[in-house]
Amino acid sequence: MAYIKLCKYEEMDPEIQERAKPILEKTGRLGEIFELLALDKDLYFATDAMVQNFLLKETRLPYATKERIALLVSLANNCTMCVDVHKNIAKMLGMSDEQVEETLRGVDAIQTDEKEKALLDFALKAAGKENYKMTQEDIDALKELGWSEAEILEAARIAGYFNYINTLSNVFGLGK
Repeated sequence: MAYIKLCKYEEMDPEIQERAKPILEKTGRLGEIFELLALDKDLYFATDAMVQNFLLKETRLPYATKERIALLVSLANNCTMCVDVHKNIAKMLGMSDEQVEETLRGVDAIQTDEKEKALLDFALKAAGKENYKMTQEDIDALKELGWSEAEILEAARIAGYFNYINTLSNVFGLGK
């Protein structure tokens, strides 16, 4: 149970209800993170824009890579709610149960090429408390493997987004 009173659908601003209605119709319920975000209209729409543009929209990185970053960062941040949610989203976006379970065992357990593993390791480092220790060499190593600067930036922004959403979830006790 959340540590603060969440905003139920009936109490949400009409604009938020309009945006949330398809989720409610498709899944039968809104997750606690939506109910938390709905407490502040600006926060809700800013976060929704990030979700739409970073995760749901087709971008430079494949959905599987984005979901692996989501799972790995959420796991590193001990955000059980986000891990559970993204296990299901990863499957909806085409990852198999086995691929999801591999991801939850860590980068080394994932059956993928060294290029993707390097990007996933980078995303974890970018999401970590010591991300200030990143160097030009970190970026150059990824570029040498064939990642573009835009793809590297995308991996970092997804890692950063999950630090943000994991923080909100953990601070307010969501999913407990």
